[in-house]
Amino acid sequence: MSSHNAELVERSAVELRRMIGAKEISPVELLDACIERIEAVNPAVNAVTATCYRQAREAAKAAEREVLAGEPLGLLHGLPLGVKDLEDTAGLLTTYGSPLSRGNVPTSDALLVERLRAAGAVLVAKTNVPELGAGANTRNPVWGATGNPFDPALNAGGSSGGSAAALACDMLPVCTGSDTGGSLRIPASKCGVVGMRPSPGLVPNSRRLLGWTPLSVVGPMGRTVAETALQLAATAGLSNTEPLSYTADPLGFLSLPARDLASLSVGYTEDFGCCDVDDSIRALFRSRIAAIAPMVERCEAVTFDFGEAHRAFDVIRAESFVAGLHDIYTRDPDALGPNTRANYEMGARMSLADCAWAHAEQTRIFHRFQAAFEHYDVILSPTTPVSPFPWQELYAAQINGRTQENYYRWLALTYVITLTTHPALSLPCGVDHAGMPFGLQIVGPFRGDLATLAVAQAFEAAFARVPELRRPRPDLSKLREPNPSLKSIVTAPPVFDAAGEGKSGPSMV
Repeated sequence: MSSHNAELVERSAVELRRMIGAKEISPVELLDACIERIEAVNPAVNAVTATCYRQAREAAKAAEREVLAGEPLGLLHGLPLGVKDLEDTAGLLTTYGSPLSRGNVPTSDALLVERLRAAGAVLVAKTNVPELGAGANTRNPVWGATGNPFDPALNAGGSSGGSAAALACDMLPVCTGSDTGGSLRIPASKCGVVGMRPSPGLVPNSRRLLGWTPLSVVGPMGRTVAETALQLAATAGLSNTEPLSYTADPLGFLSLPARDLASLSVGYTEDFGCCDVDDSIRALFRSRIAAIAPMVERCEAVTFDFGEAHRAFDVIRAESFVAGLHDIYTRDPDALGPNTRANYEMGARMSLADCAWAHAEQTRIFHRFQAAFEHYDVILSPTTPVSPFPWQELYAAQINGRTQENYYRWLALTYVITLTTHPALSLPCGVDHAGMPFGLQIVGPFRGDLATLAVAQAFEAAFARVPELRRPRPDLSKLREPNPSLKSIVTAPPVFDAAGEGKSGPSMV
């Protein structure tokens, strides 16, 4: 890759947008640099799946003409975009990682994509997911697995693993994600980028079948907090397609308020009193807290009562799978992968009494959780309880020798926060004992998205000055060779339509 293009793709989305507006670079030049990086690195990690380079070049040329003509430019004008393969993209293959949708080319965009395109982003590609987004290991029988950029033999997290890996490798400056039990935060932690679960409704989620249930959100990822906030600014705000959406001031995210860490009150917990965490991660988290404590006014351990959070999450999560998969399961249960089928069957066994209890328990958890924010500005915890494991292992079956009840129980550090509906963000914080990225989960006050981002940005700046705390970067020189093993679980090639280029793997570009 040319040194100029390498330097270009490694610049932040905020800086690239400024350069486009100042006519210092062309959207076409930036797109070509991103494609060159994808061609060079993606065969080793398999983060990017279907592509639409021809259409992207047309859109980039149109964006260039608008710049030269002095027309008003959107917040993301000319920035190449990768969209998680759970979101519909008009004219570009959208499989949801499921064999049932190998040839699905939507005719319209999901609202998230619609808003990103309206802000000037140039759609380039889809990013990999677990089948139907089920699980935190990005692998499916359509596209294969996504390898971690720091070691492709290990998993990249999920379900937004393709987006996190693409960002970590500087393939694209803007990538989307979504989060139910931690699907933005977990891959961000494992790949060394930022992933934010916003307050439910802040970014409208037009594809959620159970519109009044706040578990699933769509939201931003970025290599930095500022990149994450930029995407949030382009997508936040009221929509009549999302019953939980509300009026917001999106432009407020463009200039985050300065936050003085010396006046910050921090509460911290290793496990929220109810989550399994590996001893090595506990030890690392303690060392991080020891480094953070002198930076802030107050840093104290805090205890929580999360009641029966695991059972409540089981029930509320299963509701969505029953709503979405009833017809498919009724026709052919074997058409579903092991994770999605397990979710459906769990839900099908539940009763109305189970559902009523779970929603009441979530409400009780919410009320008790508010007490922490009477004393602290944010709560810190590890984002994930284990270091990245081989992608061939579907999930972390054991933590410290303790068998996990199901394939997502190891995500408890993030899903207990999902139940509270508070905004939460995973911030890179050095590496763990295995040399893999470590993410610090920052939980903010109820509806305190702006405050959470401001605190995260202040920590990010402080961490950048400390070698063991700063964001790690993968060694791309180790990602020069294709990794065909990542394709070993593909059962058949995707079916393509004339409307979508959609190729994959080493032959992808």
